[in-house]
Amino acid sequence: MLKHRKPHLPQKICLVCNLPFNWRKKWKKNWDHVKYCSEKCRRNKIQ
Repeated sequence: MLKHRKPHLPQKICLVCNLPFNWRKKWKKNWDHVKYCSEKCRRNKIQ
């Protein structure tokens, strides 16, 4: 049985934690504007 793999998804680096994160379906419409990997990082951004 083959597992479903997603090797070619776009990746970005989070501006807060500097870790890479992959494209998610919920970001489909606004991937160009996504800057943070999680809600926690978004709340803890430096202003």
